[in-house]
Amino acid sequence: METQAAYWAEPLIWEFEARIVQKTSLGNGQFELILERSYFYPTGGGQPHDTGILGEARVVDVFRNEDGMIVHRVEGDVSGPLVTARIDGSRRLGHMQHHSAQHIVSRALEQRLGLETLSAKISADSPSTIDVPDVELSGADMGQVEGLVNQLVFENRPIKTYFITVDQLDTVPLRRPPKVSGQIRVVEVAEFDYSACGGTHCLTTGMIGLIKIVKTERKNKKLRLHFVAGQQALTFFQHDHEVVTGLCHHLSTRPGELVRVVSRQTEQLAAAQREIISLRTDLLSFETQQLSTQAEPGGSVRLATKLYPNRTIGELRELAKQLQTQDNLVAVLAGYDGQKLTIVTSCAVGSAINARELLDHCLAGIGGRGSGDDRLAQGGGNATPEQVEQLLARARTFSGS
Repeated sequence: METQAAYWAEPLIWEFEARIVQKTSLGNGQFELILERSYFYPTGGGQPHDTGILGEARVVDVFRNEDGMIVHRVEGDVSGPLVTARIDGSRRLGHMQHHSAQHIVSRALEQRLGLETLSAKISADSPSTIDVPDVELSGADMGQVEGLVNQLVFENRPIKTYFITVDQLDTVPLRRPPKVSGQIRVVEVAEFDYSACGGTHCLTTGMIGLIKIVKTERKNKKLRLHFVAGQQALTFFQHDHEVVTGLCHHLSTRPGELVRVVSRQTEQLAAAQREIISLRTDLLSFETQQLSTQAEPGGSVRLATKLYPNRTIGELRELAKQLQTQDNLVAVLAGYDGQKLTIVTSCAVGSAINARELLDHCLAGIGGRGSGDDRLAQGGGNATPEQVEQLLARARTFSGS
């Protein structure tokens, strides 16, 4: 015996009273209820389950068990035998709008572009998706599909559902062969699409509202189309309008000029970044010469030490590499933010000093860690200002100065 699936005949009834025929405790505050008749849609056919309330308990999952019974998993106990139920109508309507829209979009893809729908996923919380064979689609292609599907919406065509048997399959031009046998439920968008489907659907195409394809992407060697419809489309465009309006206000321009203004600013930013890179290169050359000139003699080498506030490890490495070109120069460069110390050591060819050993010698006083080779090494750790000064002094001791 199967639960009476009342949502097929009356998909807009979201409040009802039903008799509990079975209740099972899961031992964690959750229960599974089977009702004599239910308007709750169970997960299946690419459409998620309904949520809502049974009595005072929140419905968190709905599914069919092996016996074909609709199981309602709830958080909290429900007293019986009769229970008042309330389905989350906003979620249900979102699923209805997107499921009906999916049928129309799939048929339009087939009719306009010759693309078969391989799979689909319905969502009321994020764009729904349709997977088709991996092809290149142009903006004009998308325009054809969107124009056709929204024309169907504006015509407010009836969406009918009915059952046929296997013997009657040749009387209905189904878009795809059914995956079930026996009684086959058909969802018909008048004179446009005929699909075997067990989901909940709008009563007319006008209930779907606007349909918009918002993104395409390649996924697992297929092309995936993301689309929104109905109330989700409204939310989607309200958000986008708010973003565009904010950008226009910030940039003192109109929506039609936004792309041009942003493109111009992007070009200006790229030019400024190129200039910064050029100036940074000049600055590094200047700093290299300055540090080389100020280097202290230490036996057979010259030692350059420098403490910088808040300098990044990348900048210190670049400067250290520049200093490697200076004859007999050993460098210890540190960046310090008042707590965390980063340090880079470098040694010119022929200096007879090992950069990694020098780094380890410096970090020993603060228990820091590092890595590198004989010419360039880096590391760091937490240190007080006094420890930083002691670290630089240790560097001078190691070099023999």
